[in-house]
Amino acid sequence: MNFVWVFIGGGIGSVLRYLFGVVFSKTSLNLPIATLSANLTSSIIFGIAFWIFHDKIETSSSVKLFILTGICGGLSTFSTFSFETFELFKQQQYVWASANIIINTSLCLLIFYIFSKLF
Repeated sequence: MNFVWVFIGGGIGSVLRYLFGVVFSKTSLNLPIATLSANLTSSIIFGIAFWIFHDKIETSSSVKLFILTGICGGLSTFSTFSFETFELFKQQQYVWASANIIINTSLCLLIFYIFSKLF
């Protein structure tokens, strides 16, 4: 039954990811803002949920799978991040490609660091 929760959560996360793309499609920046926003949002959701599940609330594994694996897995766009970074390198936009790697990685790691301090 757990796979159903992952499936439903993944669908929700994927729709959210699509909406980020729609909302940020009008930006004139070369940096893929929709992907960055989706990755940050997923990291925030994951961090908050992990913090809550760790100490605050006893919950079933189905709820954890629904949120962490399903929603966050559907929303987080590491494959898209990798593709977009590769495309920036291919277009010889080395500064933007490097900025994309540094910004996505450092901000998402910072989010997990902040939430780890809450434990």
